Amino acid sequence: MPVSPAPNPKPSPSTWIGLFIALFGILIVRWVAALIYPSQTFVAALCKESLVWFCAFALLIIIRKGEHLPFSSVNIGTKSPGSSILWGIVLAVICALVGGAIAALTHFHGGELGRTLSSFPLWFVFLIVLRAGIVEELFYRGYAIERLRSLGLNRYIAAAIPVLIFGFGHAQNGWANVILALTLGVVLTIFYLWRRDLIANMIGHFLVDFVSVVLPRLVLHK
Repeated sequence: MPVSPAPNPKPSPSTWIGLFIALFGILIVRWVAALIYPSQTFVAALCKESLVWFCAFALLIIIRKGEHLPFSSVNIGTKSPGSSILWGIVLAVICALVGGAIAALTHFHGGELGRTLSSFPLWFVFLIVLRAGIVEELFYRGYAIERLRSLGLNRYIAAAIPVLIFGFGHAQNGWANVILALTLGVVLTIFYLWRRDLIANMIGHFLVDFVSVVLPRLVLHK
């Protein structure tokens, strides 16, 4: 069974730090990288990706050493690997259908970010997609929702806060991307609240990004 921290009126400083990282870490990294590297170069993207991974590892350390909780407290390893893979594929199909419909309605074709990614080596784009699936689900679903619940917020508010930050965090790539991110964020959140399986969420998030970003370049290359 998943281990969820009990509501605590006085959460530890580690939890507050963890929530700050989970909710705002990626946004701050983007801002810092943009200050240091105004142009969207490969070096700038490499710096940004490295800092995001650093934030993710810091959050994992906070869970284990700061909060003294198992990773199951963010619903990692709460289901069998086979179940997580199967439901991750189901989630990817749902996200692909919903995302495809939103992209068609808004005429969204990747925006500035898509054009930037197309200039990077394919192996690096794959790593970006992998990072997005793993880290964004850890931050905005597993950690943020569970810890906001532990502060006493109901499940709807605890789910809505990270969805809004996740969605509007895509504003730099245009409003069509915000609508897409908000919609898919809601789908990913509903799925997480239903299954309580963060690994399935990570797999689904990764697969839908892989199919939309990496797979077309593989096909064109062949």
